[in-house]
Amino acid sequence: MKSAAPNRRVARCHALIPCAGSGSRAGAGQPKQYQPIGGAPLVWHTLAAFAGVPRIAQTLIVTAPGDSTLAARLPSDSFALADCGGASRAESVFNGLERLLQRGAAGSDWVLVHDAARCLITPALINRLIDACLNAASADEEGGLSGALLAMPLPDTLKTADATGRAAATLPREGKWLAQTPQMFRIAPLHAALAARAASGFAGITDEASAMEAVGSRPLLVRGSAHNIKVTWPEDFALATALLQTRHEPA
Repeated sequence: MKSAAPNRRVARCHALIPCAGSGSRAGAGQPKQYQPIGGAPLVWHTLAAFAGVPRIAQTLIVTAPGDSTLAARLPSDSFALADCGGASRAESVFNGLERLLQRGAAGSDWVLVHDAARCLITPALINRLIDACLNAASADEEGGLSGALLAMPLPDTLKTADATGRAAATLPREGKWLAQTPQMFRIAPLHAALAARAASGFAGITDEASAMEAVGSRPLLVRGSAHNIKVTWPEDFALATALLQTRHEPA
């Protein structure tokens, strides 16, 4: 009689929200993630979207050391704070991954890293990424899929500039995509990829996909949305407010 096969642990999905930036480019008097937009702090809209995805086991919000702004305002027990933000986004993500592991996440679990300032993310987009990534991982016979990210094909003509700020050349836009978040990877490989760049201060790492690409991975591109903007400049607040308002207007 054959013995029963051991139960394999089902990998869970976690979310990690870097929320430690100063938002200096936004020109606000406080970090942009706490600026009011649509009647609530910007990051509140981000968290509401993740609260609408029940299959995310936990969401860890990485804030700057000593930042207690969100301490009394978390949507549910599935959200937690870690004031271990670093000098860069990559360092904040790296520190956050270590906290997730300390909190019981497994290295084989998935993590969705999402910019707090992308407050127009929706549960539908998050689920689209999870479905695409998990389906691709199941179909990957060699088990080499590193992960996936939301992105949009580049729609505009792309220029390079010289030192004087003049257009120097036009680059072909075919095959070029604008990276968005969330970006979804297994925790252990992403942690290792970031650890490999820690000594250099995470030089050249602009997002999680770039860290994985640096160790030879080729993440899957999943079409996102033109509305999934990152609030960066002062005028972005007005645009995000207008887009949020359209969601609440009667059809």
